Amino acid sequence: MMEQNDADAPTVPPGLVDAAVAAAREQGRDVAEVPLTAVAAKAGVSRSTLLRRLGGTRAALDAAVLASGVDPGGRPPVRERAVTAAAAIIGDRGLGAVTLDAVAAAAPCSVPSLHTVFHGRDGLLSAVFERYGPVIGVEAVAADPPERFEDVVQSLFHAIVTAFSTEPRVLPAIVADLLGRPDGPGSHLLEAAVPRLLNGMTSLFAAEIEAGRLRPLPMPVIIQLLIGPPAVHMMVRPALDRALGPELPSVDDACAMFAEGFLRAVAADPDPCDGGGPLAPGGTGPRDRV
Repeated sequence: MMEQNDADAPTVPPGLVDAAVAAAREQGRDVAEVPLTAVAAKAGVSRSTLLRRLGGTRAALDAAVLASGVDPGGRPPVRERAVTAAAAIIGDRGLGAVTLDAVAAAAPCSVPSLHTVFHGRDGLLSAVFERYGPVIGVEAVAADPPERFEDVVQSLFHAIVTAFSTEPRVLPAIVADLLGRPDGPGSHLLEAAVPRLLNGMTSLFAAEIEAGRLRPLPMPVIIQLLIGPPAVHMMVRPALDRALGPELPSVDDACAMFAEGFLRAVAADPDPCDGGGPLAPGGTGPRDRV
Protein backbone atom coordinates (compact mmCIF):
# COMPACT_ATOMS: atom_id res chain seq x y z
CA MET A 1 0.00 0.00 0.00
CA MET A 2 1.26 3.46 -0.85
CA GLU A 3 2.39 5.63 2.05
CA GLN A 4 1.57 9.29 2.54
CA ASN A 5 4.41 10.13 4.95
CA ASP A 6 6.80 11.80 2.49
CA ALA A 7 7.11 15.47 3.36
CA ASP A 8 7.02 16.36 -0.33
CA ALA A 9 3.80 14.45 -1.02
CA PRO A 10 0.81 16.75 -1.50
CA THR A 11 -2.05 16.59 0.97
CA VAL A 12 -5.13 15.84 -1.10
CA PRO A 13 -8.29 17.45 0.32
CA PRO A 14 -10.93 14.87 1.33
CA GLY A 15 -13.44 16.60 -0.90
CA LEU A 16 -11.39 15.68 -3.97
CA VAL A 17 -11.29 12.05 -2.89
CA ASP A 18 -15.07 12.09 -2.45
CA ALA A 19 -15.47 13.71 -5.87
CA ALA A 20 -13.30 11.07 -7.53
CA VAL A 21 -15.22 8.22 -5.93
CA ALA A 22 -18.58 9.80 -6.84
CA ALA A 23 -17.51 10.32 -10.46
CA ALA A 24 -16.35 6.70 -10.66
CA ARG A 25 -19.67 5.48 -9.28
CA GLU A 26 -21.64 7.53 -11.82
CA GLN A 27 -19.58 6.23 -14.74
CA GLY A 28 -19.42 2.63 -13.52
CA ARG A 29 -15.63 2.68 -13.76
CA ASP A 30 -12.63 2.45 -11.48
CA VAL A 31 -11.36 5.75 -10.06
CA ALA A 32 -8.11 5.36 -12.01
CA GLU A 33 -10.10 5.25 -15.27
CA VAL A 34 -12.11 8.41 -14.63
CA PRO A 35 -10.72 11.47 -16.49
CA LEU A 36 -9.52 14.30 -14.32
CA THR A 37 -11.97 16.61 -16.10
CA ALA A 38 -14.83 14.51 -14.73
CA VAL A 39 -13.34 14.58 -11.22
CA ALA A 40 -12.88 18.35 -11.46
CA ALA A 41 -16.47 18.83 -12.62
CA LYS A 42 -17.75 16.74 -9.73
CA ALA A 43 -15.60 18.78 -7.30
CA GLY A 44 -16.79 22.07 -8.82
CA VAL A 45 -13.33 23.27 -9.87
CA SER A 46 -11.42 23.58 -13.11
CA ARG A 47 -9.01 20.90 -14.26
CA SER A 48 -6.06 23.21 -13.76
CA THR A 49 -7.16 23.98 -10.20
CA LEU A 50 -7.56 20.26 -9.54
CA LEU A 51 -4.05 19.54 -10.80
CA ARG A 52 -2.64 22.36 -8.68
CA ARG A 53 -4.27 20.94 -5.56
CA LEU A 54 -2.87 17.51 -6.45
CA GLY A 55 0.64 18.86 -6.81
CA GLY A 56 0.51 18.40 -10.57
CA THR A 57 0.20 14.60 -10.58
CA ARG A 58 -2.68 12.15 -10.99
CA ALA A 59 -0.81 9.63 -8.83
CA ALA A 60 -1.45 11.76 -5.73
CA LEU A 61 -5.22 11.43 -6.20
CA ASP A 62 -5.08 7.67 -6.73
CA ALA A 63 -2.87 7.32 -3.64
CA ALA A 64 -5.29 9.38 -1.56
CA VAL A 65 -8.25 7.31 -2.77
CA LEU A 66 -6.36 4.13 -1.86
CA ALA A 67 -5.52 5.53 1.58
CA SER A 68 -9.23 6.23 2.13
CA GLY A 69 -9.99 2.52 1.74
CA VAL A 70 -11.13 2.50 -1.89
CA ASP A 71 -8.98 0.71 -4.46
CA PRO A 72 -8.51 3.11 -7.41
CA GLY A 73 -8.06 0.09 -9.69
CA GLY A 74 -6.85 0.54 -13.23
CA ARG A 75 -4.59 -2.49 -13.75
CA PRO A 76 -6.72 -4.58 -14.17
CA PRO A 77 -10.00 -2.96 -13.14
CA VAL A 78 -11.60 -3.84 -9.82
CA ARG A 79 -14.71 -4.96 -11.70
CA GLU A 80 -12.75 -7.53 -13.70
CA ARG A 81 -10.86 -8.86 -10.69
CA ALA A 82 -13.98 -9.05 -8.54
CA VAL A 83 -16.15 -10.83 -11.14
CA THR A 84 -13.39 -13.38 -11.77
CA ALA A 85 -12.84 -13.93 -8.04
CA ALA A 86 -16.56 -14.25 -7.27
CA ALA A 87 -17.03 -16.73 -10.12
CA ALA A 88 -14.21 -18.88 -8.78
CA ILE A 89 -15.76 -18.86 -5.31
CA ILE A 90 -19.17 -19.83 -6.72
CA GLY A 91 -17.67 -22.66 -8.75
CA ASP A 92 -15.72 -24.01 -5.77
CA ARG A 93 -18.09 -23.47 -2.86
CA GLY A 94 -21.46 -22.37 -4.18
CA LEU A 95 -23.40 -19.15 -4.27
CA GLY A 96 -23.77 -18.93 -0.50
CA ALA A 97 -20.00 -18.62 -0.05
CA VAL A 98 -19.87 -15.31 -1.89
CA THR A 99 -19.42 -12.47 0.58
CA LEU A 100 -17.88 -9.09 -0.14
CA ASP A 101 -15.12 -9.86 2.36
CA ALA A 102 -14.29 -13.14 0.59
CA VAL A 103 -14.29 -11.50 -2.84
CA ALA A 104 -12.19 -8.55 -1.62
CA ALA A 105 -9.60 -10.96 -0.23
CA ALA A 106 -9.50 -13.00 -3.45
CA ALA A 107 -9.57 -10.10 -5.92
CA PRO A 108 -7.60 -8.46 -4.18
CA CYS A 109 -9.32 -5.16 -3.48
CA SER A 110 -11.14 -3.43 -0.66
CA VAL A 111 -14.75 -3.89 0.38
CA PRO A 112 -15.46 -0.16 -0.11
CA SER A 113 -14.22 -0.56 -3.71
CA LEU A 114 -16.77 -3.31 -4.28
CA HIS A 115 -19.53 -1.09 -2.95
CA THR A 116 -18.36 1.71 -5.25
CA VAL A 117 -18.30 -0.47 -8.38
CA PHE A 118 -21.23 -2.85 -7.75
CA HIS A 119 -23.35 -1.10 -5.10
CA GLY A 120 -23.24 -4.22 -2.94
CA ARG A 121 -23.39 -8.00 -3.18
CA ASP A 122 -26.48 -8.14 -5.39
CA GLY A 123 -24.81 -5.98 -8.03
CA LEU A 124 -21.70 -8.15 -7.94
CA LEU A 125 -23.74 -11.35 -8.38
CA SER A 126 -25.63 -9.76 -11.27
CA ALA A 127 -22.33 -8.94 -13.00
CA VAL A 128 -21.15 -12.52 -12.55
CA PHE A 129 -24.40 -13.91 -13.96
CA GLU A 130 -24.20 -11.49 -16.89
CA ARG A 131 -20.83 -12.94 -17.86
CA TYR A 132 -21.42 -16.62 -17.11
CA GLY A 133 -25.15 -17.02 -17.74
CA PRO A 134 -26.92 -17.83 -21.03
CA VAL A 135 -28.45 -14.41 -21.73
CA ILE A 136 -25.63 -12.91 -23.79
CA GLY A 137 -25.36 -16.05 -25.93
CA VAL A 138 -29.11 -16.11 -26.60
CA GLU A 139 -29.14 -12.41 -27.46
CA ALA A 140 -26.23 -12.93 -29.87
CA VAL A 141 -28.24 -15.58 -31.74
CA ALA A 142 -31.30 -13.32 -31.78
CA ALA A 143 -29.25 -10.42 -33.16
CA ASP A 144 -27.92 -12.45 -36.10
CA PRO A 145 -29.96 -15.66 -36.52
CA PRO A 146 -29.00 -18.34 -39.04
CA GLU A 147 -31.17 -18.70 -42.12
CA ARG A 148 -32.54 -22.16 -41.33
CA PHE A 149 -34.72 -22.51 -38.27
CA GLU A 150 -33.07 -25.84 -37.46
CA ASP A 151 -29.75 -23.99 -37.27
CA VAL A 152 -31.31 -21.37 -35.00
CA VAL A 153 -32.28 -24.14 -32.59
CA GLN A 154 -28.80 -25.66 -32.77
CA SER A 155 -27.24 -22.24 -32.08
CA LEU A 156 -29.47 -21.76 -29.04
CA PHE A 157 -28.52 -25.19 -27.74
CA HIS A 158 -24.85 -24.29 -28.19
CA ALA A 159 -25.33 -21.06 -26.20
CA ILE A 160 -27.07 -22.94 -23.38
CA VAL A 161 -24.52 -25.78 -23.27
CA THR A 162 -21.65 -23.27 -23.28
CA ALA A 163 -23.13 -21.41 -20.32
CA PHE A 164 -23.58 -24.61 -18.32
CA SER A 165 -20.14 -26.04 -19.15
CA THR A 166 -17.90 -22.97 -18.87
CA GLU A 167 -15.42 -23.12 -16.02
CA PRO A 168 -15.85 -22.12 -13.30
CA ARG A 169 -19.28 -23.77 -13.31
CA VAL A 170 -21.23 -20.73 -12.18
CA LEU A 171 -24.58 -21.44 -13.82
CA PRO A 172 -25.01 -24.95 -12.35
CA ALA A 173 -24.24 -23.50 -8.91
CA ILE A 174 -26.87 -20.80 -9.39
CA VAL A 175 -29.48 -23.38 -10.42
CA ALA A 176 -28.51 -25.55 -7.44
CA ASP A 177 -29.05 -22.57 -5.16
CA LEU A 178 -32.46 -21.98 -6.77
CA LEU A 179 -33.49 -25.58 -6.17
CA GLY A 180 -32.32 -25.49 -2.56
CA ARG A 181 -33.60 -22.00 -1.74
CA PRO A 182 -36.56 -21.01 -3.94
CA ASP A 183 -36.42 -17.44 -2.62
CA GLY A 184 -32.61 -17.18 -2.45
CA PRO A 185 -30.18 -15.16 -4.57
CA GLY A 186 -30.09 -17.78 -7.33
CA SER A 187 -33.83 -17.38 -7.81
CA HIS A 188 -33.53 -13.61 -7.95
CA LEU A 189 -30.74 -13.77 -10.56
CA LEU A 190 -32.78 -16.03 -12.82
CA GLU A 191 -35.90 -13.92 -12.35
CA ALA A 192 -33.97 -10.85 -13.48
CA ALA A 193 -32.79 -12.71 -16.60
CA VAL A 194 -36.25 -13.89 -17.68
CA PRO A 195 -37.33 -10.68 -19.51
CA ARG A 196 -34.17 -10.66 -21.63
CA LEU A 197 -34.43 -14.36 -22.40
CA LEU A 198 -38.11 -13.90 -23.27
CA ASN A 199 -37.35 -11.00 -25.62
CA GLY A 200 -34.57 -12.90 -27.38
CA MET A 201 -36.59 -16.08 -27.77
CA THR A 202 -39.72 -14.22 -28.89
CA SER A 203 -37.80 -12.50 -31.68
CA LEU A 204 -36.64 -15.92 -32.93
CA PHE A 205 -39.88 -17.88 -32.58
CA ALA A 206 -42.67 -15.36 -33.23
CA ALA A 207 -42.29 -15.43 -37.02
CA GLU A 208 -42.34 -19.24 -37.08
CA ILE A 209 -45.52 -19.30 -34.99
CA GLU A 210 -47.16 -16.62 -37.14
CA ALA A 211 -46.30 -18.56 -40.31
CA GLY A 212 -47.92 -21.68 -38.86
CA ARG A 213 -44.73 -23.71 -38.70
CA LEU A 214 -44.70 -23.80 -34.88
CA ARG A 215 -47.52 -24.66 -32.55
CA PRO A 216 -48.78 -21.50 -30.79
CA LEU A 217 -47.51 -22.59 -27.39
CA PRO A 218 -46.97 -19.98 -24.65
CA MET A 219 -43.44 -18.63 -24.95
CA PRO A 220 -42.47 -19.69 -21.38
CA VAL A 221 -43.36 -23.28 -22.32
CA ILE A 222 -41.27 -23.08 -25.50
CA ILE A 223 -38.33 -21.74 -23.48
CA GLN A 224 -38.65 -24.56 -20.95
CA LEU A 225 -38.80 -27.17 -23.72
CA LEU A 226 -35.67 -25.67 -25.23
CA ILE A 227 -33.58 -25.07 -22.11
CA GLY A 228 -34.70 -27.92 -19.86
CA PRO A 229 -33.11 -30.97 -21.56
CA PRO A 230 -29.63 -29.52 -22.21
CA ALA A 231 -29.55 -27.80 -18.81
CA VAL A 232 -30.33 -30.99 -16.89
CA HIS A 233 -27.97 -32.98 -19.09
CA MET A 234 -25.04 -30.61 -18.52
CA MET A 235 -25.64 -30.40 -14.77
CA VAL A 236 -25.60 -34.18 -14.29
CA ARG A 237 -23.16 -35.01 -17.08
CA PRO A 238 -20.06 -35.16 -14.82
CA ALA A 239 -21.72 -37.89 -12.75
CA LEU A 240 -23.07 -39.67 -15.83
CA ASP A 241 -19.64 -39.56 -17.44
CA ARG A 242 -18.10 -41.32 -14.45
CA ALA A 243 -20.91 -43.87 -14.31
CA LEU A 244 -21.35 -44.63 -18.01
CA GLY A 245 -18.03 -43.73 -19.59
CA PRO A 246 -18.01 -44.35 -23.37
CA GLU A 247 -21.70 -45.32 -23.34
CA LEU A 248 -22.61 -41.68 -22.74
CA PRO A 249 -23.16 -39.78 -26.02
CA SER A 250 -20.91 -36.85 -26.70
CA VAL A 251 -22.22 -33.38 -25.89
CA ASP A 252 -22.66 -32.65 -29.60
CA ASP A 253 -24.57 -35.89 -30.21
CA ALA A 254 -26.76 -35.32 -27.16
CA CYS A 255 -27.59 -31.79 -28.30
CA ALA A 256 -28.47 -33.06 -31.78
CA MET A 257 -30.91 -35.52 -30.20
CA PHE A 258 -32.37 -32.83 -27.95
CA ALA A 259 -32.78 -30.51 -30.94
CA GLU A 260 -34.59 -33.21 -32.90
CA GLY A 261 -36.90 -33.84 -29.95
CA PHE A 262 -37.56 -30.12 -29.52
CA LEU A 263 -38.41 -29.63 -33.20
CA ARG A 264 -40.84 -32.55 -33.10
CA ALA A 265 -42.44 -31.21 -29.92
CA VAL A 266 -43.07 -27.68 -31.18
CA ALA A 267 -43.70 -28.25 -34.89
CA ALA A 268 -47.20 -27.63 -36.14
CA ASP A 269 -49.01 -30.73 -37.37
CA PRO A 270 -47.57 -31.28 -40.85
CA ASP A 271 -49.59 -31.79 -43.97
CA PRO A 272 -49.49 -35.57 -44.53
CA CYS A 273 -48.86 -34.90 -48.23
CA ASP A 274 -45.73 -32.78 -47.78
CA GLY A 275 -43.43 -35.44 -46.38
CA GLY A 276 -43.02 -34.06 -42.89
CA GLY A 277 -43.36 -30.29 -43.09
CA PRO A 278 -40.75 -27.50 -42.98
CA LEU A 279 -39.63 -28.27 -39.42
CA ALA A 280 -39.01 -31.97 -39.95
CA PRO A 281 -35.61 -32.78 -38.36
CA GLY A 282 -32.87 -32.89 -40.94
CA GLY A 283 -34.68 -30.56 -43.35
CA THR A 284 -32.47 -28.50 -45.63
CA GLY A 285 -34.70 -25.80 -47.00
CA PRO A 286 -34.31 -22.20 -45.85
CA ARG A 287 -37.04 -20.88 -43.62
CA ASP A 288 -39.31 -18.17 -44.95
CA ARG A 289 -38.94 -14.69 -43.53
CA VAL A 290 -42.18 -12.98 -42.58
